[in-house]
Amino acid sequence: MPRDLPIGNGQLLINFDAEYRIRDVYYPFVGKENHAGGHVFRFGVMVNQKFRWVGRQEGWEIQLGYEADTLLTQVRLHHKELAVTLHLQDCVDFHESLMVRRIDIENHNPSASEVRLFFHQDFRLSESEIGDTAAFDPRNNTIVHYKGERYFLINLLCDNEVGVQHYAIGQKGFPGREGTWRDAEDDGILSGNPIAQGTVDSVVAAHTWVPAGKVKTVYFWMIAAHAWAGRWDGLHEVNAKVKERGPESFLERTRAYWRLWARKEPIDFAELSPSLVDLYRRSLLILRTQIDNHGAIIAANDSDVTQFNRDTYSYLWPRDGALVAHALDLCGYPEVSLRFFQFCADVLTQEGFLLHKYNPDKSLASSWHPWIIGKEPQIPIQEDETALVVWALWKHFQRYRDLESVKPLYGRLIRKAADFMVRYREPLTRLPAPSYDLWEERRGILSFTCAAVYAGLQAAAEFARTFGEESNARKYSQAAQEIREGMDAFLFRPELGRFARMINVTPARSIEVDGALDASLWGLFAFGAYPADDPRVAATLQQVTAGLTCRTPVGGVARYRNDYYHQVTSDVDQVPGNPWFICTLWQADYQIAKAKDLTELEQALPILRWVDEHKLASGVLAEQVHPYSGAPLSVSPLTWSHATYVSTVQAYLEKREQLAQRGLAPAYRKLKALDLPGFGYVHEAPTPIE
Repeated sequence: MPRDLPIGNGQLLINFDAEYRIRDVYYPFVGKENHAGGHVFRFGVMVNQKFRWVGRQEGWEIQLGYEADTLLTQVRLHHKELAVTLHLQDCVDFHESLMVRRIDIENHNPSASEVRLFFHQDFRLSESEIGDTAAFDPRNNTIVHYKGERYFLINLLCDNEVGVQHYAIGQKGFPGREGTWRDAEDDGILSGNPIAQGTVDSVVAAHTWVPAGKVKTVYFWMIAAHAWAGRWDGLHEVNAKVKERGPESFLERTRAYWRLWARKEPIDFAELSPSLVDLYRRSLLILRTQIDNHGAIIAANDSDVTQFNRDTYSYLWPRDGALVAHALDLCGYPEVSLRFFQFCADVLTQEGFLLHKYNPDKSLASSWHPWIIGKEPQIPIQEDETALVVWALWKHFQRYRDLESVKPLYGRLIRKAADFMVRYREPLTRLPAPSYDLWEERRGILSFTCAAVYAGLQAAAEFARTFGEESNARKYSQAAQEIREGMDAFLFRPELGRFARMINVTPARSIEVDGALDASLWGLFAFGAYPADDPRVAATLQQVTAGLTCRTPVGGVARYRNDYYHQVTSDVDQVPGNPWFICTLWQADYQIAKAKDLTELEQALPILRWVDEHKLASGVLAEQVHPYSGAPLSVSPLTWSHATYVSTVQAYLEKREQLAQRGLAPAYRKLKALDLPGFGYVHEAPTPIE
């Protein structure tokens, strides 16, 4: 089930599903550890002794969204039978590891009604339910779940009284012990059991009376903290702040922070519709929820994907991270991307390459790339992951010129990675030696990887010149040129009329060609290996668009023909694969890159609108969509999807400005020829581009 509402601050991340239930609680890293593990934290309402858990099957009308330009949720729950409407806002404080929820209860009953709200916690602390403890703390009337160094505190504010007055703590997962949430639904009276150990859960309740036609407000908050030697000080300190300042103040300050963050860069969005602009800002905010404060850019944190392959996307893939970091740089957030580059420098191997993926604490993550095939050892990498980090870092430096920040990365990251890319090449073609593709499914010499390595080496050469290492600059430039020549000679296939996806060199030194259409051929122009208007690139991208566009009312572009991942139909003539947001946006990138005038540029707009039409109501973008229904498939949100959208919007706006300024040049020359008085002033602003 998609995660419709992620909220976080780079240390604490909480995900709600489409039924407005907490399903993931990540702390102290974004992506590690998940203390909910995808299990449901229920939310229930009792009105005049009628009880319903929140969910559409329980009769609730649910509207999920965010307050504009913030990471505060904006949720409306209405139940016809209970005759109440709840307006809710949730946030993770921008600084503290604190979640705050405000619930405004609107009573539609003809008389005053007793309303009870039930908040269920189903923790699996440190990703295991074994050895957990939940206890009532009478010192401040709170519930605390703890194990080892992980502590979570639950508290309420109702009718101007702070503290938990109604609670139940018990065991779960045993016959006859489904969990304390059953205690809530029986009669609305919680048992008050003060402690339990093992596999435990808890429920707290707020009881209040709401006059007919009036509104009553209740607050709930949850605090996460490290603890050492049984000291709960961190929990108590934050809880004391909330009591002293009031929970509303934390909503207010978090609202102000994210509104400033989302709007800090003044942007002229030209003719883009308000909906496209809203998705741009929403994408930036959702991106930030998926990025750990220590630099890890996590691919996705939707734990339901474990049902498919018993693993998650809660890792840093260096390639995905590099493209996300580049998008953040384009949008004006260099401090976030810089932490990513520092992360990569810390995990780079001594040989100069980055491995498959990493945990947010910089440990090596799970992988399916083997270190040996048959009896032949291999380096189990996707070389584009190393190359694109160097490319993105050069793009970062070009834009921000933050020499003091980049200087420490030259020796630790750039030069080591570049030296590896020079060495790691296939001797016959001089192309990068075989590695795994960006889809992590096939191994060979790939057009995408070659384009990425070319770009990485060119970037390293520019860095070497910047730091006065001319010999290294020549070495990297020469290797890049040899790769480009190899792409011309071996990857462009006249028999196909385009570039191949991949080649391999056999032991007999012949070339095996994989000529399948693949959306990743976008990389040929995206990283500067070829101009977008190169006839060979044009022919390639035209075939990609024609061959991989889904011929259903949903539309969109697949990764490649007969894509098995979450495949929903074998009719590959109509549906070559499920449409992916990134692959569809790559077609917009191509339209933008090759546009020669504003009319050609605007051909990209329908693709941006397609993305907007297939987002969730909250603004979340999945990895894929169903080719017939348009429903989200695989993980949601996917960080890469949101990053690609904002980078495509930035590319569109920059190209539009460039084309508009070019249009000024002829008019400028005509005005200058007239030698009008005061024309020199016109020359000052704007300066036309010849």
